[in-house]
Amino acid sequence: MSKTGPYRRKDEKASQFSCSVGILDLFRIWHLESWDSPVHSFMKAFIISRARFLAFCSLLLTMIPRGSPGAETTQSGHMQLISTAFTEGEPIPARHTCDEKNASPPLKWSGAPPGTKSLALIADDPDAPAGTWVHWVLYDLPPGTGELPEGLPQGQYLPNRAKQGLNDFKHLGYCGSCPPPGKPHRYFFKLYALDSSLELKPGATKKELERAMEKHVLAQGQLMGTYKK
Repeated sequence: MSKTGPYRRKDEKASQFSCSVGILDLFRIWHLESWDSPVHSFMKAFIISRARFLAFCSLLLTMIPRGSPGAETTQSGHMQLISTAFTEGEPIPARHTCDEKNASPPLKWSGAPPGTKSLALIADDPDAPAGTWVHWVLYDLPPGTGELPEGLPQGQYLPNRAKQGLNDFKHLGYCGSCPPPGKPHRYFFKLYALDSSLELKPGATKKELERAMEKHVLAQGQLMGTYKK
């Protein structure tokens, strides 16, 4: 893995520190070369030991694995999320929008990591005039679930006992794309693998779900489609 982000800066600072300390200590050693007293011999040995110790510490800093438990940040894994109705970045068929059947699109995924205890899904539109508009909130999907069929019913629960939250149309379940006339809007379907079930009742909002998911995301996947009138 390439050395990027905060880890690279940490490595560079460690190297610069060890170099500056080494040069300073070498100057001190050179300055003491002409002194033969036991005191100065002791000081020379101490400075050499100190320089070696600091250089060793800086080397250890550069060897910390990226993304290890000792790193400042952790990255979640990646899941693949697809649909047979549309592909990444392509238009969403009208049957999945308010212009026709308003049916939820079929979704399929893979890559849920070991330890996954539940799955959650959020679908939203960041291009809505009033700000990001939420179309679907779904959570506590069983971990063995690998797909959702087209046209899921609205309501508190799905047949597999997954819970549905409140979208910005104030309905439980999926409400499809419904942008005003103009440029295409982007619709993001975001899937999350979690290390626990969530203590949320049906009807939670996107914000409530995101708060409950904090520090529990093991992996995530995303699919984006577009729609315009």
